[in-house]
Amino acid sequence: MGVAVLVGAVLTGVARAEPTAVSAPDGSHVVSSVEGRTWTEMTVYSALMGRPVLVKVLRAPDDSTPAPTLYLLNGADGGVDRNWADATDAAAFFADKQVNVVIPFGGEGSYFTDWRADDPALGKQRWASFLTRELPPIVDATLHTTGANAIAGISMAGTAVFQLALSAPGVYRAIGSYSGCVRTSDLRGQAVVNAVVTSQQGNPVNMWGPPSDPAWAANDPYLHAEQLRGTAIYVASGNGQPGAFDTVDGVRGDLVQLTYQLLFGAPLEAIANVCTRQLQDRLRELNIPATVDLRTTGTHSWGYWQQDLHNSWPVFSAALTR
Repeated sequence: MGVAVLVGAVLTGVARAEPTAVSAPDGSHVVSSVEGRTWTEMTVYSALMGRPVLVKVLRAPDDSTPAPTLYLLNGADGGVDRNWADATDAAAFFADKQVNVVIPFGGEGSYFTDWRADDPALGKQRWASFLTRELPPIVDATLHTTGANAIAGISMAGTAVFQLALSAPGVYRAIGSYSGCVRTSDLRGQAVVNAVVTSQQGNPVNMWGPPSDPAWAANDPYLHAEQLRGTAIYVASGNGQPGAFDTVDGVRGDLVQLTYQLLFGAPLEAIANVCTRQLQDRLRELNIPATVDLRTTGTHSWGYWQQDLHNSWPVFSAALTR
């Protein structure tokens, strides 16, 4: 955020800086807050990571009544390219819903977990602690919340939401995973994790050690799914076959985006589909309730994730208001 955002606010006249002293017990705190037409952009300093994190916030429409909070996590690029705020209709969809929506930015290639060692390319990664210990108290102190939370994410974050729920029981009442690959410690899962982390120039060894390290299994939600009992779960995936959002009209004439979806998004979603079916079988085996939407078409792309967000909202809403 910083100077660029504040200068933009002055030039457009549609935002204002609001310094605040809101902080968490460990020293994490709000550095600045800029209110735009729709989203509030907060810069939150993470004491554990030693750096600021951009967080976009959509406030619940009725500030006089406490509202729950839905956290939305971006994918492997941390929201740099496209994200929940600019690639979906999240602002319009939640405009009449009494919920605060919070979108953290950053964490590219991190799986939003706490890494065992600092990475030469990605730096210090303590995202699990930030999302479960540092950020929620700040959000609760800044917004008029009920203290009830849900979290959803795409792709890499579709794995992370399960890991976060397992690492901090009770923080999230509901989790949503869109096009994720939850199993991480078998050969396919490790291959997916390695591909995601190295795509951002990170080294997976700094995250969970070499492939034989027990940390891989310890961070595999598939193996620890029993601990998810009592958490509302929504999981969705396409199968890689082109669908409604894989057309010229579906990408609003963006032929580069369409080419990406067909060449790369299709095989990525086919892999996610296999992972989602494995998770569905595992949850059934444990008799853990979950809503699983295995779409008959769809690539690894934002049009479908927007649809998934709409479809999963009733599950989140019920969990957040119970």
